[in-house]
Amino acid sequence: MKDIDVLIEALPYIKKFHDKKILIKYGGHAMVDDEAKSSTARDTVLLKYVGMKPLIVHGGGPEISRSMDKLGKESKFIKGLRVTDEETMEIIEMVLVGKISTEIVSELIKHDGDAISLSGKDSSLIFAHRKGASKIDEEVVDLGLVGEVDCVNTDLLEMFLENEYIPVISPVGIDVDGNSLNLNADTAAGEVASAVGAEKLIILTDVPGVLRDPSDPSSLIQKIRISEVPGLIEEGVITGGMIPKIETCVKAIENGVKSCHIIDGRKKHSLLLEIFTTNGIGTMIFDD
Repeated sequence: MKDIDVLIEALPYIKKFHDKKILIKYGGHAMVDDEAKSSTARDTVLLKYVGMKPLIVHGGGPEISRSMDKLGKESKFIKGLRVTDEETMEIIEMVLVGKISTEIVSELIKHDGDAISLSGKDSSLIFAHRKGASKIDEEVVDLGLVGEVDCVNTDLLEMFLENEYIPVISPVGIDVDGNSLNLNADTAAGEVASAVGAEKLIILTDVPGVLRDPSDPSSLIQKIRISEVPGLIEEGVITGGMIPKIETCVKAIENGVKSCHIIDGRKKHSLLLEIFTTNGIGTMIFDD
């Protein structure tokens, strides 16, 4: 009976999200551990077969750093952001487009999902401009070939979605001169989700969600209104690397995405639990 109860609980969500676009940002454990990679891919394919339209944007920072070490290239960061010269950009493309993206596609195909690997350069999928020098924590820095998104070629994505493909997108942008630009994966995911009118943006991480006490997993905040975000940042509840993720979610919601979710990709079937159960497992950010 327990299995039947699970299916009954899922039914209203299957109906509600039928034919809706779900943008999943792959990151953390879900991209590193073999079992987690396979499980996440299988769950993504399941979303497609119950009538949703999943899209994937992936990161790859740790893998980029490992590849740079192997090639004798030192990774440089300013305020946690990667400095990207031309040689670094070549390595980023090699890792994101040539390795990680195709590995995700292979996992999806293994579970009978039709998938296509895309970089932001393909048919100007993610058109961007170089960020240039900017102030970070009162310090003016230039990160090099780091981009900010201008627009997304939704026609290309709609073509693949209508033909039952799962797009797997590497966060590499292209500028007006055809140059490659390094994009923040969370930001790129938010921009793509907004552009295609996604119902949900789901960010897979290595934490349970937003915690009131970082050392206490039971202090998970399950729901946050976007109007509550500034106060939580001021209180120090949302800190460090969680701030840009939350800011990405807020912007996506302001641009039409119905809800955003930050969930633990280390937990088995976290995607399905967040979408198909009443309580979910992570933190949901939504409009007032």
